[in-house]
Amino acid sequence: MGRSQESFNKKEIRNRKEKKRKEKVKKRLARKEIDKKGGLDDMIAYVDAEGNITSTPPDPSKKDEVKLEDIEVSVPQSEDIPVDPIRKGVVTFFNDSKGFGFIRDLETKVSVFVHINDVLEDITEGNKVSFEVTMGHKGPAAIQVKIDRES
Repeated sequence: MGRSQESFNKKEIRNRKEKKRKEKVKKRLARKEIDKKGGLDDMIAYVDAEGNITSTPPDPSKKDEVKLEDIEVSVPQSEDIPVDPIRKGVVTFFNDSKGFGFIRDLETKVSVFVHINDVLEDITEGNKVSFEVTMGHKGPAAIQVKIDRES
């Protein structure tokens, strides 16, 4: 009464390998069938004039001619909008000992860096100030900062 030399684990591994091999053969046969039918023709999609995806190619007689001059690649610059270089804002943080702070622009709600060398009058947190914006090393920076007495 001898036992089989093949363990359960070995049988499972052999069965899995056989199953993978059969699946691979099925996939290969399925690919050959697709190639016989036409292959890529079934996968091509077209876009109609309204932007919908269709399986039929567009009609060449309905083609619209577009002049090259009518194509705008970038956003046109708006020259009619006057930009006020003097901005108004509120000092949200200012440290006298370190010499810098931040101003929250009232219009754009952007936080702007301010250095003590660019301050014309003494400012503290909560002051309403007027300033000009320039691009600093790490982003927008305020210059010509003074307390706004108009509002």
